Amino acid sequence: MSLIRLIGEASLIVQIVLVILLFFSIFSWAVIIYKRNSFRAAAKHSLKFLSIFRRSRNLTEVNEATKQYRSSPLVPIFQAGFRELTSLPLKSNPQAGPSPKPNLENLQRALLRASNAEVAKLERMMSFLATTGSVTPFIGLFGTVLGIMDAFHKIGIVRSASLSTVAPGIAEALVATAAGLFAAIPAVIAYNHFLHQIKNMITEMEDFSLEFLNIAEKLYGP
Repeated sequence: MSLIRLIGEASLIVQIVLVILLFFSIFSWAVIIYKRNSFRAAAKHSLKFLSIFRRSRNLTEVNEATKQYRSSPLVPIFQAGFRELTSLPLKSNPQAGPSPKPNLENLQRALLRASNAEVAKLERMMSFLATTGSVTPFIGLFGTVLGIMDAFHKIGIVRSASLSTVAPGIAEALVATAAGLFAAIPAVIAYNHFLHQIKNMITEMEDFSLEFLNIAEKLYGP
């Protein structure tokens, strides 16, 4: 008996469960493809932006280059820090006398706010993958239980417990479990993979913020 025929002959409740699982599967794959492409672009742009940032001695030039690498989560952090730096007085000339000590705490807060905003963007739609991975096996199991109950109900009506009578109903019910696993497994794998990438990018953002603060202290410190 083919899979399509099994689905076609399944009970209405099993078919409804399969439609729900199909929805989860389609949208989880859409999220997986979107996140994969966005993370790939972010990694590529971050690598190029970091190269420019570490090579350049002029932050204004780096700020101009940010237009080319908007996919990088480091760019909004740099832009937030750069905007804050423009309001700070430059390090004083020893011959001109000391200038008031600038408060770099505002810069730290600006970098932290920008970092938190980027982390929120990176984690967007991750909850859907987690939900798909944890819920769909139980939805499939629910469909299987109801399908088996329906199969036994039909056995009671026919009053025959032969294999030819029982097997089709059980097979139709088990399709729901298989569909639940089919939806859950890719979502769980993708979730764990993306979570690892997000942790790496968070570490990269923290390191970049420290680098930016070091530059700010050299240029604008006491």
